[in-house]
Amino acid sequence: MDRIWKKKVIVITGASSGIGLTTARMAAQRGAKLVLAARSEAALRQLEEEINTAGGEAMAVVTDVGNEQDVRRLAEAAVTRFGGIDTWINDAAVSIYGKLTAVPAEDHHKLFQTNFWGMVNGSLTAIGYLKGRGGGALINVGSTVSDRAIPLQGMYSASKHAVKGFTDALRMELEEEGAPISVTLIKPGSINTPFTRHAKNYMEAEANVPAPVYAPDVVAETILYCCEHPQRDVFVGGGGKAISASGYMAPRLTDRLMGRTMFDQQKKDAPPNRRDSLFAPSEDLAERGDYDGHVMESSLYTKTSLHPWITGALMVGLGVAAVALLSAGEDED
Repeated sequence: MDRIWKKKVIVITGASSGIGLTTARMAAQRGAKLVLAARSEAALRQLEEEINTAGGEAMAVVTDVGNEQDVRRLAEAAVTRFGGIDTWINDAAVSIYGKLTAVPAEDHHKLFQTNFWGMVNGSLTAIGYLKGRGGGALINVGSTVSDRAIPLQGMYSASKHAVKGFTDALRMELEEEGAPISVTLIKPGSINTPFTRHAKNYMEAEANVPAPVYAPDVVAETILYCCEHPQRDVFVGGGGKAISASGYMAPRLTDRLMGRTMFDQQKKDAPPNRRDSLFAPSEDLAERGDYDGHVMESSLYTKTSLHPWITGALMVGLGVAAVALLSAGEDED
């Protein structure tokens, strides 16, 4: 365990499944003190016991991030137990599959209450405590769809656009006042988590995530890297970056391509799952979902974006190889 990590107090929302769960376990292995937040008490208590039994330090706080009072109690519990907060990770989110016109307004509002207002509640609460600690990191988990909306998850896309807008504005305001807080937006692509099982589904088929699909470990490693090394924003997966770039450079063409591909790619050839966690928590404590295609366990694009020296080393290596080939050709002449 790293001494630096043993001093860190990290709050993670959405800690009972998927990216949040993977990040919590990974941070615990590094020695961080963890404050675990989610709606699912049974799953949280199980995770708390798992980490503490293994020699880590974790505290579970049942929290609905859409409730501002819950989030304040979460922060107070962290300070009472560990004396402060060094990093706050806003990861809690849920989705809805279906055309925007087919989804009741009540569901749209609930999704925004969790995905956007939950992130706002966490961010505004966190910055006060981070300032009191002398600085720290605020990490908001957005999505590739923070940049480029997709059909059949329209309100999810809208909420992640809102997450990006809020995060960018907050970052500028904190920088202007000289606050020693790094604000990072993580933008994962398709990730193999229980995302589709937890989403509310109004389609006629089971929901699916479009390829390329990455393991949640890739996102967790990126999040923890940003805890120590401030980044403005990071795409997790080159596929997400490509979609974002395509939408920026050729938006109408991207609309047409998505219209031809994204409706089918987000559906499985199976009846729809009618269980969801939009209004009630799940209890499965699962990191991964049931995607049945190839799952990428790493992302070269993300590694090179976080470690530019890797790209430099590759370029130098290619240059050396090219010189060697040219020299060999000259020798033959």
